[in-house]
Amino acid sequence: MEKRNSNLSRRDFVKLSSTGLMAMPVLGVASSFESVVENIDDDLSVNLFSKHLQFLNYDEMSEIASKIGFDGLDLTVRPKGHVLPENVAVDLPKAVAAMKKYGLSPKLMTTNVLDAENSVQKTVLETASKLGLTHYRTGWLAYPEERSIAESQELYGNQLKKLEVLNAKLGLIGCYQNHAGNHVGAPIWDLEPILKLTDNKAIGSQYDIRHAVVEGGGSWELGLRLIKPYIKSIVIKDFKWGMLDGKWELIDTPLGEGMVDFKRYFSLLKKYNINVPISLHLEYELGGAEHGAKSISIDKEIVYGHMKKDLEWLKETWRNA
Repeated sequence: MEKRNSNLSRRDFVKLSSTGLMAMPVLGVASSFESVVENIDDDLSVNLFSKHLQFLNYDEMSEIASKIGFDGLDLTVRPKGHVLPENVAVDLPKAVAAMKKYGLSPKLMTTNVLDAENSVQKTVLETASKLGLTHYRTGWLAYPEERSIAESQELYGNQLKKLEVLNAKLGLIGCYQNHAGNHVGAPIWDLEPILKLTDNKAIGSQYDIRHAVVEGGGSWELGLRLIKPYIKSIVIKDFKWGMLDGKWELIDTPLGEGMVDFKRYFSLLKKYNINVPISLHLEYELGGAEHGAKSISIDKEIVYGHMKKDLEWLKETWRNA
């Protein structure tokens, strides 16, 4: 990683720029299709998944995220999200304006976009492009029983290829998340043949280490090696296995209290020079905030405290990896 030339942090720069206090030409602006350098030395840039603040409006969520220390928000632009797809042309500009007001960088959003020909989904992408967002998570795919997995992989590869063409026109990068369960991409190994059918520029993987460890156990490193050329963004969260009502269940935990070996994982990200946007998720019990509830059952300050604790743990572990 290259060394910083001043004591002005990236976060301070964003805040000054957004308020007009720093007016200067920016030279050598990279294309969004190039690897986006988020991690300068050990100064990790982290976006908070806005699902966990859906009990707040745009202004409130932006103010809180900024005060806690996040650099941006991974904004939910999907059904039941912060921005509803059918209202995106009106509401997404409001959300972005609120983020900029508090010095947050609007780069990421989580969507249900999968169809390049769907008018509502196209409007979501077109609006995001105009507002300067660069990366989005796509919807999920499934393997129907009536079709072989190989046939589905070819079909989905061509589907993502069409989406990539639209992304390229709009200057966006779509990211497909590996999600544990019977989802396409859950084993990681099945996602690579799909992404190989694309140009691997405006479409790729949103690598989720929690889900990778759930499905891969001790072999998650092999999956990471396979998928690393396609990784365009990453998700951070933790979990463990536990006994509930006599059955083994997945239990989501704060960072560092679960089974994910983050020190090893971060050392590999550094080794492979994977510098992409990061989205922090808090899926453990938070009075409904973990599920995107519009009203939560615990004090908001408790939720904010957990967010701050996870963020600080993440940055400290990254520095020491």
